[in-house]
Amino acid sequence: MNVAVLGTWHVHAPEYTESVIDSGRATLVKVWDADIEKAKAFGEKYNTAYTSDLNEILSDESIDSVVITTSTKDHPEVITAVAKAGKNIFTEKVLAFDVAEAEEMKKVIDESGVKFTISYPQRTWGSLRFVKGLVEGGKLGTVTYARERNVHDGASAGWLPPHFYDKSQTGGGAMMDLGAHPMYNMLYILGEPEYVSSAFTTVTGKPVEDNSVSVLSYANGAIGVSETGFVSKNNPMTLEVSGTEGAVMVHGTSVTYCCADTDNKWVDAEVPENEKLPIYQWIDAVCDGTEAPFGTADAVALTKIMDAAYRSAESGAKAKY
Repeated sequence: MNVAVLGTWHVHAPEYTESVIDSGRATLVKVWDADIEKAKAFGEKYNTAYTSDLNEILSDESIDSVVITTSTKDHPEVITAVAKAGKNIFTEKVLAFDVAEAEEMKKVIDESGVKFTISYPQRTWGSLRFVKGLVEGGKLGTVTYARERNVHDGASAGWLPPHFYDKSQTGGGAMMDLGAHPMYNMLYILGEPEYVSSAFTTVTGKPVEDNSVSVLSYANGAIGVSETGFVSKNNPMTLEVSGTEGAVMVHGTSVTYCCADTDNKWVDAEVPENEKLPIYQWIDAVCDGTEAPFGTADAVALTKIMDAAYRSAESGAKAKY
């Protein structure tokens, strides 16, 4: 497959570009950015052609697939154009700010028949799949509570680029970016909530939130908690899921659980190996003609839950999902 990288905006653009190169199944053939100087610098870094003319990519029949690392603001225009051009799509999260826009994008992508994947890397972790197996197998009984905390010190330590705090480009701050991981995991473990209640603050004085929590409430009484921020150091990803018959804890690479199968004693879990990261799974799907993971329905669900989270933060009241 021949791949073009569209946009140098996102901090993961180099990582995805290197994944394409390292995959052994794909060739990086061109880089696009609306800013020709950024396109040039990125193209020269990876020894590939570059352009600031998106139509040059869209009309090139030799390019069958693209990696989208533009600002989130540009996703609707760029992704829709790419889908209509019949090119396979791997995109950074989230799909779009607006739910109606995301649903329209889904329609265009689905009708195009291209292979589409949104980047949900934590869904490939063996620890998450182990937790999901406990839940689906009924080992925890009725799940009543789930919480994930996913944070880093990008704002407090100053290493995130300034444009990550520009709401017009990002749609939000920590919750929209890093908080996408606990949000898509809450959807994975608990399903779609009824309501979302959010508390967003800023510790560093940025124009978007850098410290945030969203609480999800479910029709069956379950509660999910999504915690994230750019102002915490030395705090690995933490996930806990509790039910009427047991519980499981993930803290970094440590996974322990307790249920009837363990005589109700806490034990270390035998966790399956991590699956390939989403970009490699997408490359395999394109090359092998198989189903791509984390598709348009997953992408729209994340936009919906983010929309509710931000509506709640702005209004100070719970928001309908």
